[in-house]
Amino acid sequence: MKTSPRIELARRILRWMLAAAFLFAGIAHLRSPATFLAITPAWVPFPATVIMLTGVAEIAGAIGLITTRFRAAAAIGLALYTVCVYPANINHAVNNLAIGGNALGWGYHAPRLLFQPVIVWWALFAGQLIDWPFRAGAACNRHRVR
Repeated sequence: MKTSPRIELARRILRWMLAAAFLFAGIAHLRSPATFLAITPAWVPFPATVIMLTGVAEIAGAIGLITTRFRAAAAIGLALYTVCVYPANINHAVNNLAIGGNALGWGYHAPRLLFQPVIVWWALFAGQLIDWPFRAGAACNRHRVR
């Protein structure tokens, strides 16, 4: 069963939005690594190299997501990447680490931490790997007793 044209349009828009966000973030990792080093947990080995590689991964994922050939791999990579950087976001929040002299507080951190699983879903949906929750209703309707 195919998804509706409206869902596919939404997926395309979300794909381009996510690719733009990851491209922007990747460039930021490469241009301003100190910002990201400040929130990197102490247990991360070679943090400067990790920050550089995460920037490259975000840029590669963004480019891959907008290509047909690499879309699925990029979506999986970006979803896994989002899970892997979660400890840095937790570290940033729990320790209220100041970036550029500014501590952001829980008004910023709580939504950011709660939104992280949405980004995982977003990558998988934009990469055409999942249709949930849009096809769930169609599946329920197909199996309904009449």
